[in-house]
Amino acid sequence: MTFLLTSALVLMNSLTFSLYGYDKYLAVKSKRRISEKNLLLLAFLGGCLGAFLGMLIFRHKIAKVSFVLKFIAVVLLQCLLISLLYVMK
Repeated sequence: MTFLLTSALVLMNSLTFSLYGYDKYLAVKSKRRISEKNLLLLAFLGGCLGAFLGMLIFRHKIAKVSFVLKFIAVVLLQCLLISLLYVMK
């Protein structure tokens, strides 16, 4: 069970990191972008670390305060949900 969860998280974070990099590439090329909603959804579904690293390494979305606040809200919501699951167990 632990191996499957770890593998799923590594896969989700890798995908999220890659998509943040790809969206940055699209932004530089002025092409159609990945929506912020989808980027935040990937973070919520387990890709927070990948999203955070993508934001830092690609310098993507860090100047947009509204996005950063939404990202922080996603991380806090995840922490709350994980805490609730832990308490219920």
